[in-house]
Amino acid sequence: MTTESRTVLISGASIAGPALAYWLHRYGFAVTIVEKASAPRDGGYPIDVRGTAIEVAERMGILPRLRDAHVDSQRITFLDADGGEVASIPPHTLAGSVEGRDLEVRRGDLTAALHAAVRDDVEFLVDDSIDTLDQSPDGVDVAFRNGGRRTFDLVVGADGMHSHTRSLLFGPEGPFHRPLGYRFAVFTMPNAFGLARELVMWNAPGRAAALYATGGKDDELHAFLNFHQPKPPLHALRDPEAQANLVADAFAGAGWEVPGLIDAMREADDLFCDTVGQIRMPTWTNGRVALVGDAAYAPSFLTGQGSSLALVGAYMLAHSLAANPNHTDAFTAYEHTTRPFVAANQALIDHGTAALFPTTRQALKHRNASLRDLVTMPAPTPRPAYSALTLPPLPKP
Repeated sequence: MTTESRTVLISGASIAGPALAYWLHRYGFAVTIVEKASAPRDGGYPIDVRGTAIEVAERMGILPRLRDAHVDSQRITFLDADGGEVASIPPHTLAGSVEGRDLEVRRGDLTAALHAAVRDDVEFLVDDSIDTLDQSPDGVDVAFRNGGRRTFDLVVGADGMHSHTRSLLFGPEGPFHRPLGYRFAVFTMPNAFGLARELVMWNAPGRAAALYATGGKDDELHAFLNFHQPKPPLHALRDPEAQANLVADAFAGAGWEVPGLIDAMREADDLFCDTVGQIRMPTWTNGRVALVGDAAYAPSFLTGQGSSLALVGAYMLAHSLAANPNHTDAFTAYEHTTRPFVAANQALIDHGTAALFPTTRQALKHRNASLRDLVTMPAPTPRPAYSALTLPPLPKP
């Protein structure tokens, strides 16, 4: 390792950022993480860790903690437009995951495990963010929002699908954003339904409402509203009230418990709305700056692979930097080794993953018939994309 690539600034402290920091620190880099929030978020909607990402977690030593945090949902129950039961099936049957190995944890439990693994070894700058980047042959001059200025050998954007780091280097999001035709809202609400470790999903053409109980009957629920909208109004993208109104309008006249969910959405203090889409880029690097996780290749929640791609991508980027003293060679290796895995998982959306949210009556009828068949069919084999990459051993320090 030469001194050329010893200091690294990582923007974003959710999943990809701390995972990358862990591996870089292990291999001699001096790592700084800048995060606009003041602390990691607790709780959060459940996320999946599958396939190759399980091995990353195991090599990091956080797998036992994640197993303890495993939600272990017992069933997913699908309802028709009137609230009648269509089918009730085990979650792994639908996801194509490996029962007893692949995991589902609250997002906050994963971020807590990652932070615990790095908090004593890397520098954290919280309540701050990158303002500008100025690259030179010798480093990256960074101006921070709070007024500080520092120079780093490398900078990595791990700041999510709407990455500010990406916009500074590559321009507006538009050319890289692949919309998938849906919009969603997630929030928490009281558990007035007596649900425990299960998910209940209501569907009508172009609309879905779900209640997810990750704990017992006395724990709060995660609510989810998803609807088909190829071109959402631009005015709603940054206005929380306009976003809530957009969701309410989309579910006007819906049956089952949906009106109550809309009321709960308006009362929630953790409402998050966004469009459903992917980030697809021809390159993930520019000079001395690289992107990892959702900032580079968000697959969308429809694939269930966002967290897994973040963990694997962080491992592969660290491996490339440790194995290649020159950052240009390292970034080339990162893209070459990781892009096929990313492509396979993003392509899940083209292979029927979005079928859970049909937009027509005929498609909904077909999906319901498929769900009923799953009740009596043997458990499916794991989806090949989940384990489509064999992790290389990291070079010795």
